[in-house]
Amino acid sequence: MMRFSAEDLLSALLEAAPRPTVQAPRDARGLYGLVDHHGDLRYIGSTSSTEQTFYERIHQRHRTGSEGMSHYFSAMYNTGRMWRDRTDALTKADGDIAKALRNEFVVDHCRAVWLPLPDTADIARLEAEVLSLAPDHAIAWNRRRMQAYDEPVDLVEDTLRRLGWGAREKAAIERQRLRFLSAMVGSVAAPAPKPAFMRQANVTPFPEGPFRFFALDVETANNDRGSICQIGVACVRPDNSIETWVTYVDPQVDRWVFTYLHGISARTVQGAPTFAEVLPVLRDALNGATVYQHSGFDRSAVAAACGNCGLPVPLWDWRDSVHVARAAWPELRGNGGHGLASLKQHLGLMFEHHDAGEDARAAAEVVLRAEGVQPPRTQIPVQAGRVTIADEEDFDLIEGSGAAVAIVHEPLAAPMRSDAILRQHTGRHIGTTEITQGNIDNNHIYLRSFFEKFPADAIGGSNRASAAQREIAVDCGGGTVVMTDLDGQKKFFRKRGWIREFFERHGVRAGDMVTVEEVAPYSYRVALQRRLT
Repeated sequence: MMRFSAEDLLSALLEAAPRPTVQAPRDARGLYGLVDHHGDLRYIGSTSSTEQTFYERIHQRHRTGSEGMSHYFSAMYNTGRMWRDRTDALTKADGDIAKALRNEFVVDHCRAVWLPLPDTADIARLEAEVLSLAPDHAIAWNRRRMQAYDEPVDLVEDTLRRLGWGAREKAAIERQRLRFLSAMVGSVAAPAPKPAFMRQANVTPFPEGPFRFFALDVETANNDRGSICQIGVACVRPDNSIETWVTYVDPQVDRWVFTYLHGISARTVQGAPTFAEVLPVLRDALNGATVYQHSGFDRSAVAAACGNCGLPVPLWDWRDSVHVARAAWPELRGNGGHGLASLKQHLGLMFEHHDAGEDARAAAEVVLRAEGVQPPRTQIPVQAGRVTIADEEDFDLIEGSGAAVAIVHEPLAAPMRSDAILRQHTGRHIGTTEITQGNIDNNHIYLRSFFEKFPADAIGGSNRASAAQREIAVDCGGGTVVMTDLDGQKKFFRKRGWIREFFERHGVRAGDMVTVEEVAPYSYRVALQRRLT
């Protein structure tokens, strides 16, 4: 009898190239994974029933099934204009249109992977073994451990253009969007548990106004939107200068999923104030003011954090800078979109993505650029606990409950490029590798030509179950350091989630080169060398 290794099956799922759901086999069963609109594997399951094929399970059940059931595409994209309450008979007509849009959105923008297995295999047992080994990010949808997404507005617009819907259908899905927002606010603002006892904490003082408007951004520890671990607020003065307030927040959680993305961990926030201690400062500062967010995530995160600690949701005048950008630069529709990474390249913005202070300032600059204003770059945030001071900088350092926020006053000269900063602290060059389209599609960097230069005790086997005992630290820019070992068979970094962000941040194209430097024992830095054209 053929034997299957759970480790090998998991590796195959993680390495498989995602394909459209409609291509799922109609005559095979086995293990499969669902891939979200970002290209990330988020759910692992199986066709445990002998009567169900990959096509029936993936393309029909998960995509078109009821959102309240175990149909995960339906559940995770039950949001915005694709939202419906299947139990509400009064809104059934609008809800059916929203559901039809959701079904088509999944066809356009989501994917799946699958591993056919013989009917003689104990598929249910293999699924359980694979799930026990799977990394958290690959099973974030399993058992509803992740909330539904905010509406991917630009991608929904792409699907609507393909469908060619008219005014009647568009009016219906807009009504559903408004109902969704009402339901979301209502569920968070419902009678809450008694507020927890609040210890005394020194929260970083907020800058004194007057201010025209604010932009707010948060980072979270895990898939719970209320697990806020950093808050940044960009404060725009009447002369359009920007002063940025940043604080770490202790989310008081055990699970940290996104440290690889933003570099914040439990150790980083040790001694920082809790959200319940930070909120009164923000509530007073932003009361009655216009507060921009870039997409709807930040507002929902604040609402979720309030719900977690039993506090009322602040009634700020929220605006979305994505809508501002969409009106100002319509040419980006279908050509990169209106996310911060795309706007950074289009507008020439200078910021480090996935830092709350930097992203908040970028959102404020987007609004100012849309107004036709070129904001003075006299103040930028530096991450708490990571303050690096150049020789001639003039800075103010504010201490607060274990977290430090520096507001740095830059000279009027153009900011130094990140690659110039890297050259100030050159390490020992160990190799250069060319990026292929396969690297970009699958989020990895080949290290074959210089793999022997890495320490042997940091090199493991071909799957996560045989990882090395020792890890290396990889500085990939943007203030993020990733801990990973190396896959000795495929000869690349085992952890790869950060590579997609690195490629997107730098706009990497096939033919570009990546250099690897050793900056200390077991510590490395990767940097981009642009292909000459």
